[in-house]
Amino acid sequence: MTFVYPVIMTKRKDGSWEGEFPDLKMCRCEGSTLFDALEDAREQMYNWIDLELHEEEPVMPHVSDAGDLHLKEGQEVRSIMVHYRYTEGWDE
Repeated sequence: MTFVYPVIMTKRKDGSWEGEFPDLKMCRCEGSTLFDALEDAREQMYNWIDLELHEEEPVMPHVSDAGDLHLKEGQEVRSIMVHYRYTEGWDE
């Protein structure tokens, strides 16, 4: 399965970055550079999806359109893609 969700990235005053996924409750990322923050975003999103898919009744949230997100000055939207191989309970 492939998942793509937007993340809102904000540059901090010290030059580091932080981000949050508007569709994935309490899913955040950070890094000393934008590249590091985006790598952390991918990892945090994967962990969020993994946790949700292991729930008894998983519910994946609707994906917001990047154009509909309200950004503050200095923020930008990036799309993060995660490939997830969910095989538990499947015969291979």
